Amino acid sequence: MARIKNARIIRWLKGKCGRVLLVILALLVWLPVLILLICSFYGEQEIIDCFGGVLLSNGNTAKLHALPSYPTLKGYVELLLDSLGFFVMFWNSCKQVFPILIGQVLIGVPAAWAFAHFVFPGKKILFHLYMLLMILPFQVTMVSSYLVLNKMNLLDTHGAIILPGIFATFSVFIITKTFREIPKPLLEAAAIDGAGEFRIFRYVAVPMARPGILSAIILSFLEYWNAIEQPMTFLETKSKWPLSLYLPNITVDKMGVSFCASVIMMLPAVLLFLWGQSYLEQGIAASGLKE
Repeated sequence: MARIKNARIIRWLKGKCGRVLLVILALLVWLPVLILLICSFYGEQEIIDCFGGVLLSNGNTAKLHALPSYPTLKGYVELLLDSLGFFVMFWNSCKQVFPILIGQVLIGVPAAWAFAHFVFPGKKILFHLYMLLMILPFQVTMVSSYLVLNKMNLLDTHGAIILPGIFATFSVFIITKTFREIPKPLLEAAAIDGAGEFRIFRYVAVPMARPGILSAIILSFLEYWNAIEQPMTFLETKSKWPLSLYLPNITVDKMGVSFCASVIMMLPAVLLFLWGQSYLEQGIAASGLKE
């Protein structure tokens, strides 16, 4: 009896220790975001006191206050009211990211439905090519993409970012797997009731695959909102750069502004993630990770 009781105590302690460890790890993940948020309210002098040793390379280490000594919104005011370049880059990000998302919905969703629902010659090979392109890093396809865009006279235009993004294969992969999870008897019942291929796609398949479609949109937004390599490679004119290239160009004397810019740049992605978290989980769960 005593042995059983001891085993229960050990199991209970293991469970508690595991939870405490997970909480600590979760807090460590959030720590950089918390530091960023706190530092965005630092004044200029406090930033110099905390980070001057690192920025001036005088051998001192950085210090961090748990809370700002004199909280100020000066960095936000300077960024939002006096930094025209910030708004230009923000608008450039919108002009590049939202057409990509719209294009992926208009082209990627029908393509995914074709892969999931129809049988045609070369379907397996084509889908495997999609998967191969999906796992290739940008550095591998950079030169070929540059040559193609140059041939199409799209270099140094927003189209150089938008066009490759529209035909990205990752969203097609996720949505295809979601379409395959739709029960076939349901589609057959719709066909028996007289629905054509388009009506089955529009009124049965798309609503049922909504979690997968939304998760693909959210992941694509996060990828292209934070993209750095593509704009640096394909855009030469700085007035066409997106917001993701604003931070690397802030000088050391604008450290306060850089913290505020980081917070504002992070907000759309965080809000979108919080709004679509449940769709993201459902979409990823149904996206072929079962296969």
